Amino acid sequence: MNRISDPHFADRVRASFERQNAMSLIRATLPVIEHGRTEIHLPHWQGIEQQHGFVHGGVVGMIADSAAGYAAMTMVSPTASVLTVEYKMNLVAPADGEQLIARGKVVRPGRTLIITQAEVFALKDGQETLCALMQQTIMVMHGKTEK
Repeated sequence: MNRISDPHFADRVRASFERQNAMSLIRATLPVIEHGRTEIHLPHWQGIEQQHGFVHGGVVGMIADSAAGYAAMTMVSPTASVLTVEYKMNLVAPADGEQLIARGKVVRPGRTLIITQAEVFALKDGQETLCALMQQTIMVMHGKTEK
């Protein structure tokens, strides 16, 4: 993993997450912020379900995208920001549990592009079941901070 370019990366990532209204809308939290890795937790509630009672795949994509994107953000300078330019996700099992956990990590850091992955697990009765895998490309926007 690359050296830490910003010793205050966790504060910057946390502040960004708090500004992201989409995560607030679905009741997601960001309890883990480490260099090159983050976790987003999401309680299962009726407002994010699809017609079978599982968490909707679009919501699963939201938390995977954000977890991996924030993992990338931990590795950029404080004068840069990140933006998803592509991701591919496989839904491998229904998102059926009391809570979902999206674990994002940096696979390959770079100056312009950062490659990340996320795994999303459904937590049910204390057991984690993998429900989605995602690979993502992040663009580093040098000299452009968030609004």
